[in-house]
Amino acid sequence: MFGITPFGMVHTAISLVSLFSGLYLLAKYREIAWAGRTGKVYVLFTIATCVTGLFIFRHGTFGPPHALSILTLVALLVAWLAERRAQPGSFARIVAVVGYTTTVFFHFIPAFTETATRVPEGAPLATGPEDPNLKAAIGAVFVVFLIFGAWQVLRIRRERRPALA
Repeated sequence: MFGITPFGMVHTAISLVSLFSGLYLLAKYREIAWAGRTGKVYVLFTIATCVTGLFIFRHGTFGPPHALSILTLVALLVAWLAERRAQPGSFARIVAVVGYTTTVFFHFIPAFTETATRVPEGAPLATGPEDPNLKAAIGAVFVVFLIFGAWQVLRIRRERRPALA
């Protein structure tokens, strides 16, 4: 079905759990944090998505999807480390919140690419990763995430900072 291997189906199922948990957290709480149960689901399933993605070689070699997996893992690590040091209104809190949000955007790149180059079967919406319509769709999502990320920064900067002792 759609040229997906059984391993690819497992990878896709894992990534959908991650993506939907991330979108749920952003919609409900306006941010993702490791501290909550759903935040842990998001982070752990995103890690699993990245790791399983490193074993998929649709085009035969290491390529941009693999680099995106590594970039996502680095972003998760930076966000998690920043979250551990974060205080209300702090730069570390901004790094954590925007870092996790950026990883949600990263999910959209392969999601749009794989869907548009496979569906509908036999006549996909995009000819490949370089298709202008696909780039425009990913670009539009990027603009939405830029605006959302800027709003997150402004919101965090308005948080009360603890008084100096």
